[in-house]
Amino acid sequence: MKKLILNFNSKDSRKIKNPKNFLGGKGANLSEMGRMGLPVPSGFTISTKVCEIFYKDKKKLNKNLISQIKKELKLIEKDVSKKFGDLKNPLLLSVRSGARVSMPGMMDTILNLGLNDKTVKALAIKTSNGRFAKDSYRRFIQMYGNVVMGVEGYHFEELIENYKLTKGVLLDTDLDESDWDGLIEDFKRTVREKAKKDFPQDVYEQLLGAISAVFLSWESNRAKVYRKLHQIPAEWGTAVNVQSMVFGNMGDDCATGVVFTRNPSDGSNEIYGEYLINAQGEDVVAGTRTPQYITKKARRDAKLKELSMEESMPKVFKELQKILKKLEMHYKDMQDVEFTVENSKLWMLQTRSGKRTAKSAVKIAVDMVKEKLISKKEAVLRIDPNTLDTLLHPTLDEKTSIKVIANGLPASPGAASGKVVFSSEEAERLNAMMQDTILVRVETSPEDIQGMHAAKGILTARGGMTSHAAVVARGMGRPCVSGSSEIDINYENKSFKTSSMEIKEGEVITIDGSTGRIIVGSVLTVKPEISGDFSKLMSWADSFRKLKVRTNSETPKDTKTAKDFGAEGIGLCRTEHMFFDEERILSVREMILSKTKEDRAIALQKLLPHQRKDFIDIFKIMSGLPVTVRLLDPPLHEFLPSTEKEINEVASIVNLPIKEVESRIEELHEQNPMLGHRGCRLGISFPEIYKMQCKAIFEALVYLKKNKIKSAFPEIMIPLVSTEAEIKIMKELVVRTASQVQQENKLKIEFLIGTMIELPRAAIKAKEIAKHAEFFSFGTNDLTQTTFGISRDDSGKFLNDYLENKIFSVDPFVSIDEGVSDLVEIAVKKGREQNKNLKLGICGEHGGDPHSISFCSNAGLNYVSCSPYRVPVARLAAAQAEIKKNEIISK
Repeated sequence: MKKLILNFNSKDSRKIKNPKNFLGGKGANLSEMGRMGLPVPSGFTISTKVCEIFYKDKKKLNKNLISQIKKELKLIEKDVSKKFGDLKNPLLLSVRSGARVSMPGMMDTILNLGLNDKTVKALAIKTSNGRFAKDSYRRFIQMYGNVVMGVEGYHFEELIENYKLTKGVLLDTDLDESDWDGLIEDFKRTVREKAKKDFPQDVYEQLLGAISAVFLSWESNRAKVYRKLHQIPAEWGTAVNVQSMVFGNMGDDCATGVVFTRNPSDGSNEIYGEYLINAQGEDVVAGTRTPQYITKKARRDAKLKELSMEESMPKVFKELQKILKKLEMHYKDMQDVEFTVENSKLWMLQTRSGKRTAKSAVKIAVDMVKEKLISKKEAVLRIDPNTLDTLLHPTLDEKTSIKVIANGLPASPGAASGKVVFSSEEAERLNAMMQDTILVRVETSPEDIQGMHAAKGILTARGGMTSHAAVVARGMGRPCVSGSSEIDINYENKSFKTSSMEIKEGEVITIDGSTGRIIVGSVLTVKPEISGDFSKLMSWADSFRKLKVRTNSETPKDTKTAKDFGAEGIGLCRTEHMFFDEERILSVREMILSKTKEDRAIALQKLLPHQRKDFIDIFKIMSGLPVTVRLLDPPLHEFLPSTEKEINEVASIVNLPIKEVESRIEELHEQNPMLGHRGCRLGISFPEIYKMQCKAIFEALVYLKKNKIKSAFPEIMIPLVSTEAEIKIMKELVVRTASQVQQENKLKIEFLIGTMIELPRAAIKAKEIAKHAEFFSFGTNDLTQTTFGISRDDSGKFLNDYLENKIFSVDPFVSIDEGVSDLVEIAVKKGREQNKNLKLGICGEHGGDPHSISFCSNAGLNYVSCSPYRVPVARLAAAQAEIKKNEIISK
């Protein structure tokens, strides 16, 4: 049987192919630091494989594992000349988690393990320091009682705080040996009362309880949430590191600290960190004492008197400085290091690649290329594409105090504050008065588009990360928190309630679309700074990628934003969004409610100049680049009036009785509009609508050509095709309209005709459809809906259950599902069999998701299309996909 538990010094760890997968990040790095000759306390790693076994064995450690643990413990005892549970020279242990990727603070740690009523006396005699021994014992009872025995931490904190008040002191360090005697008894009594059992005195019981608790913390709620947010598979599990204790709390020649080799906030190349004299690691993290700076410069910059480590422990600081440089050179990345100083001797407890802001990540990557530490390729691979969002959107100033009143899904990044409004009309009205608003809706519909544009941010009670609100908000660059089941909206009272308060229309809230937080009042935001480093990194990314990156856009503003972010065309121009403009919605409604083809033609004639101008504006901005225009897609009822006022207004314009308008609205209503009279089905029933749109496209091209303005290259997309006959009929309509415009203007117009593959049948019958298409664009939002038979707007009610039960490893609307990707691959293969020059792209929300982009690159697509603010994300992800693909090929 393969060894499941390895000593840090074990030669076997060198033979492991992926040490972080087996030993976890902490265990692999401790072993590596030991091999580098750095001072690492003796210990062993219980592998991630044991975590799997532990859960299979009904959350218990089997006899074989316990036997191996005891065997490894003997090696530590030999190495440090101490014995576990000994009454003369006791060995104390730390038990810490260590997943294969860093999950800071998500799992449990236990320090000073091995102390009991007898060994604490032995430790006091051995070290000639009774205060230290008893301080360590009370810490152990507090930590073990909380982590293993489930006693809430505040019970212990209250006892300490009350004791300090009685004694008239401020800090834990002001308490002496006799004070800890009383508190130890109080702590043990609290454990007995709350846990209904005594604090264990058997050191082996303590050890096995601690190891089990760390494994159990892998399935804690906070760990699950963290994994979900960072897409970390549950099956990875965690390792456990058991290590001999070194003490930072033995006196003034002892300390503990956390240090980064570079500044994780801004990326500057200087040591950044904090330390505490006479303390243990938890003191730095818990904030019970204010830490001091590591360097003299940092202390001076902060204008503080308390000496830095560089000043108070100069010799140890110099040693630490050398080790930090060595670690960064070895790992070729900014390191986050934990250390302890025991009696002026430095010990390294952990190193890992440090968490950093997106701004810092970009600067560090670019600087390390300049320093010849890494290559441009490595710099591109180093940045998580998803983090670029925070560089492009305003973010909350975290220095200000905030009150979170509810949470939802982080649907569109950035932060915004404004007055709460419950209707698009109110958002527009206040926007005209230069007032910022947050549009709050149960869910949004295409009719809310104007209000969404007018608002600074959008908050919905229903809908997922790819709901209408989320998709449109990302396209507009508006922050959005969607699917907040914690808010109860009452349109009648114009208010919404959370568990703690009621917010009325006109009151100010802040939403954080990057985290899903809903905050009462206004919060300052920080504007993004797109640095020269960012541009440099993106130019390196562009040199590696082959996949083109386009944008989903239908307004001049979004189109310009996307082009500035490096978009190489428009992959989806949704023409229906243009119809909701105040000037033209009445003409649209008139057209829908018209009884005859002639009446419809009159209404369409009114819309034609508006559509033509839309295309002129967009084609001009996307000069020389392709623009895929999707002809009208949604069902007609979405454009119809819903309020009494709107119905009266439309009735008067179309000169029809109100009852007849209401009857027509009822007639157009569909039970399941997603699968109803929409897409090319509208073009079959009302060809004049598609004819007007095509005429507007071609006349826009003519206008630009006549005025010698360089135009975009149009690609006309027929939506929701499922049969060869549909695309054949629609293509003939487009070609006829083009011929007519060409003849009238005596000008040649060049364009492509293609379709959106968004139905399983279209993917399966792609060979027949490709006879009439010059391009396929995969609409993976609808393809996912129709493949699963799941509505993305309603799936929020049960998707969490599916993720919890591991039916889905990730939301299929966020990252492309393998069943949907199979359909894409079928369509690619069959389409290219028919037409080897077939252009292939993707324009669903997956076009901005790095995992899905990697699939698109491997599937042989020509481009991905995403919302404007996701363009840099897609550029970087496409580069990474190409680099990884080539690495696999070269191997």
